[in-house]
Amino acid sequence: MEKNDAIDAFSAIAQPTRMDAFKLIVMHEPDGIAAGEVSRILDVPQNTMSAHLAILSRAGLISSERQSRSIIYRARFENLREAIKYLLKDCCAGHPDICAPLLADIVPCCPPKENFNA
Repeated sequence: MEKNDAIDAFSAIAQPTRMDAFKLIVMHEPDGIAAGEVSRILDVPQNTMSAHLAILSRAGLISSERQSRSIIYRARFENLREAIKYLLKDCCAGHPDICAPLLADIVPCCPPKENFNA
């Protein structure tokens, strides 16, 4: 990821409504969530929400897909991952012990389910 791409990604979520919208979209993975539902849940006018979603989309953090009359939004985790990796690329000048607490906090809240059939 290039510097400007990382700046775009972090700039897009550096606004309260967009941060809330992004978090809401992430919570609705993998099915996604309709734009109107995002607007309703966050109590933001649809035209305003549309502008916020467009910014998140241009930054590469979300994608959209038309389903009938609705537009369904999904998180683009690969782009979020790349932006975070950009920040941590040269973490702590080669001293992983300094970065260990930060990296431990990034561990997902929902670990993958173990395969109990094995």
